Amino acid sequence: MRAKNRSMSLIKKIASRFQTEQTIPNRNVVRNSECAEFEVDAWRLSNFVVEKLVPMVGVHPFPLHELMLLSAAVCHTRPVQIFEWGTHIGKSARAFYETVIHYDIQCDIHSVDLPDNIAHVEHPSLERGKLVRGLKRVHLHQGDGIETSLRIWRNSGSPKPVIFFVDGDHSVDSVYRELSAIVDQVPTPTVLLHDTFYQSSESKYNVGPHKAIERVLNEQRGRFRRIDSGLGLPGMTLLYPA
Repeated sequence: MRAKNRSMSLIKKIASRFQTEQTIPNRNVVRNSECAEFEVDAWRLSNFVVEKLVPMVGVHPFPLHELMLLSAAVCHTRPVQIFEWGTHIGKSARAFYETVIHYDIQCDIHSVDLPDNIAHVEHPSLERGKLVRGLKRVHLHQGDGIETSLRIWRNSGSPKPVIFFVDGDHSVDSVYRELSAIVDQVPTPTVLLHDTFYQSSESKYNVGPHKAIERVLNEQRGRFRRIDSGLGLPGMTLLYPA
């Protein structure tokens, strides 16, 4: 009984501390922006991820550390536009939306999926974008992801800063095509890529996205800095201007 009481007391203390941190009004999680390294307040951002993102999108297909990297990239970049493709039911679009709303970032989110008449194993059909339908800052499109995104970006005046989220077909050729198009046409893009975890060949994992990133970075030496979520599948990588 005493052990149980001690455990309950410890839980209450942790909960009390968590609630106190939640009430801190300052939502600026970017730290030392005048310094060279990418840095956010991971404690504050953790509160946001646990309290806001996880209840909305869960932890699949984006585990906690990937939600942290996604929201950190948005807070650090403060984009005016976010482009993504492979909408599915809208989990990534909803994560972007919740982040820009919570941190008061004036940003439009454009999410592209394949046309309804194209068969694909991950095409959600009538479920497409159900988590973001009707949200004011989220715009749903259909077409080729990278071509549609870049066309919208150009037609809107090529604004910056801008984030691209590459999470479509995960073959090395497809990711290389999409990432190359972004870095060739957009002067200072921030790019998030999904399913980028690298493991040696014994795992039989698809390392196509990782190989595509390595290839592009070799071609664009010195132009980008890189942060990988690490730990395990599926993996997320952030490329941002050096």
